[in-house]
Amino acid sequence: MKKTVKNLTLAAMFMAIGMVLPFLTGQIPQIGNMLLPMHIPVLLCGLICGWQYGAAVGFVLPLLRSAMFGIPVFFPTATSMAFELMTYGLAVGLLYQISRWQCVVALYRCLILAMIAGRAVWGIVQFIQVGVFGEGFTLKMFMAGAFLNAIPGIVLQLILIPAIMVALDRTGLVHFRKHKKVT
Repeated sequence: MKKTVKNLTLAAMFMAIGMVLPFLTGQIPQIGNMLLPMHIPVLLCGLICGWQYGAAVGFVLPLLRSAMFGIPVFFPTATSMAFELMTYGLAVGLLYQISRWQCVVALYRCLILAMIAGRAVWGIVQFIQVGVFGEGFTLKMFMAGAFLNAIPGIVLQLILIPAIMVALDRTGLVHFRKHKKVT
């Protein structure tokens, strides 16, 4: 019961961070959206609270933000982001949970796999949504949206999330399971 309350509280905090963070990064006109500010709290939620919480926060966050502030635009942006972020939270949390060791190397492996899975899901959802209206979603559009425009955010995530997790490990709030030598 105590762990559930803790995870619910942390998930609510990550949701609040995800609601506010885009306002801060939006102040950088050239690359604000490229920093992918809603992705960071979802990935952290999946890692710290578990895949169930990460998936729930990831799905609800862009839809709630769209409903409250009109940004991101509900269709097709927020709807496709909901599936993308849900996949991030689910994948990173599940992969990290089942990882043999929970260390920085495993963390990077889980982050990269979750990012690939999330971008693939985003592309599939975009293809379906945009295809329904006959506009078409090309490979060039997918590559630009999923990777080229996202490079600053990907780099930020690969630097910031492990740094936060290491800091939390040092404070005792998160624990890395260390590699054990086999004798």
